[in-house]
Amino acid sequence: MPNYAGYGTGRRKEAVAKVWLIQGGSGQIQINGQSPLDYLRRDRLAVIVREPFDTTETGDRYDVKCIVLGGGLTGQAGAVRHGIANALVDADADHRRLLGPAGLLTRDPRVKERKHAGFRKARRAKQFSKR
Repeated sequence: MPNYAGYGTGRRKEAVAKVWLIQGGSGQIQINGQSPLDYLRRDRLAVIVREPFDTTETGDRYDVKCIVLGGGLTGQAGAVRHGIANALVDADADHRRLLGPAGLLTRDPRVKERKHAGFRKARRAKQFSKR
C-alpha cells in the first residue's frame, strides 16, 4: 500500500481529475496509467501539468497517480494541474502561499456558452440575405 501524502480534485471545463500524491517518489506522473506526454500528446499540455511542482519546487518529492474523465485534452490537462495544486496544499498547507498568488488553486470558470434561439451557435447568426 503506497503512502499517500495528499489528495486533490481538479476541474476544468467538463473534465474532472482525481489526484493522489505518493510520498517519497521520484517525480513520476501517471495520468490514467500513462505518462503525461503519452496521454496528452502535446508538450505544451505536459508542461501545464507540471506547473504546480515548478512553482513549489517539489517535483522530485512526490509521485502522482491521477484519474481524469470528461472533456478534451486541454480541459483534462487543466483539471490535472488544478488537482495537483489542491493535493499539494493537502500535503503541506504552506504551499498555499505559493500556489494561491500563482492562480493555480482557482478553478478556471470559463465554459462553452449555450446556443441561443434563432442562432446557429452561441453567437453565430443565420446568414443574412437581402433578396
